Amino acid sequence: MTKPKKTPDEVAALRFELIAPLIGEGMDKGLRGEVMRKVTERGGVSERTVRRWLASWEENGFDGLKPSTGFERKDARLPESFDEVVKEAIELRREVPSRSVRDIIKILELEGKVKPGEVSRSTLQRRLQEKGFSASQVRMYVKKGAAARRFQKEHRCQLWQSDVKYGPYAAEKKGGRKKQLYLVSWIDDAVRFVVSAKFYTTEGISALEDSLRTGVQKYGAPDAIYVDKGSAYRSEWLKMACAKIGTKYLSARPYHAEGKGKVEAFNKSAGKFISEAALKKYETIAEYNEALNIWLSEDYHKDKNHTFLPGISPEAAFASDSRPLRFVPEAVLRDAFLHSDKRKVDKTGCVSFSGALYEVGLAYIGSKIEIRFDPSWQDEIEACPEGVEPFMVKKLIIGENCGFIRELPEKMKGKTPETSRLLDALEKKHKENKPAAGIATAFKGFWEGHENV
Repeated sequence: MTKPKKTPDEVAALRFELIAPLIGEGMDKGLRGEVMRKVTERGGVSERTVRRWLASWEENGFDGLKPSTGFERKDARLPESFDEVVKEAIELRREVPSRSVRDIIKILELEGKVKPGEVSRSTLQRRLQEKGFSASQVRMYVKKGAAARRFQKEHRCQLWQSDVKYGPYAAEKKGGRKKQLYLVSWIDDAVRFVVSAKFYTTEGISALEDSLRTGVQKYGAPDAIYVDKGSAYRSEWLKMACAKIGTKYLSARPYHAEGKGKVEAFNKSAGKFISEAALKKYETIAEYNEALNIWLSEDYHKDKNHTFLPGISPEAAFASDSRPLRFVPEAVLRDAFLHSDKRKVDKTGCVSFSGALYEVGLAYIGSKIEIRFDPSWQDEIEACPEGVEPFMVKKLIIGENCGFIRELPEKMKGKTPETSRLLDALEKKHKENKPAAGIATAFKGFWEGHENV
């Protein structure tokens, strides 16, 4: 089974993830060269290609990383036994996980497994990554035994950390059934300022999306985010959304969340708030979120006893930072936070999504189109047929269009008929089956001479 072709957005997101370590200020020349070497080895591309992507990113942002043509790459002419060569390369990587692709090829050439220059480094690197044996993939399982070091960014919005904390039980409205709440929060690494925190009834992708977008709208986009390996945080949507707003996506290694100490410390403080809120006997989510905002603005953000912020509160530290905030244009922000899927248009011109029908149009019957949506949207989605400007479509309400006759699209129209072909054909057949006139019986002559019978 062939691998599905990646969309331009997916290609751009992959390229951004690759070049992200090279984006930023304050990197000295020596360190940049080392990072460049690792990036080229990891991606299986040349330094010239990486520099071209960086230039495109600086000039045109996320769109500059999209390919002008298809992303599928054709390997150079390879030996017939290339699958065996890949197996040998995997064994060499297993023996010494730190071996570079260049060294693996050198060993294979010295052993006579391949001819000199027969296999390129980028081709073998790509195949090793497909098999799960790239340098970065193997490095995840190598124990280094080093203790986690404390770190702290110098300026606001250079790094945001996020986590989910189990909260109390509350109903969506008074008298409703109570549900488990989850506190999704984002905290600035440098100044401990909470850019977004809210209770939700889910810990899934919709809660993560809403909380991150709230923070970006209020305080601009961060240079990078640092999250754990939770299912919502490792979604492809989050990585692509970050790429579109120019934010690096960083994640903690499994079972190594030491680097998220700031947000873990905030969760402990939030636990004290939850204990206090229990005494108030709040019933609804809205009540908890209102109380949370008051606690943040009047207590947490004004507290001058935070570790590593001697004598200054998070609020004052955030406000006094000289680094300008980077706000994202509304159109870019909207596009970044949209989800997409493929749907087939049925014979009524509708697509099915989330248990409802949305009317796209009869012109697209039978075609498969991309739809885009925001989980917060209630009654509409965005349809994106190929070669057509995206447009919004509303949920179909049964009965709304009863008695309304739609006009067929031009491509489905035929010539205006001048007669009925069915009746013409039946008339012709009838004439062919009509008996000849000469075999009719003359009853008048038959009765002459038989009057007395």
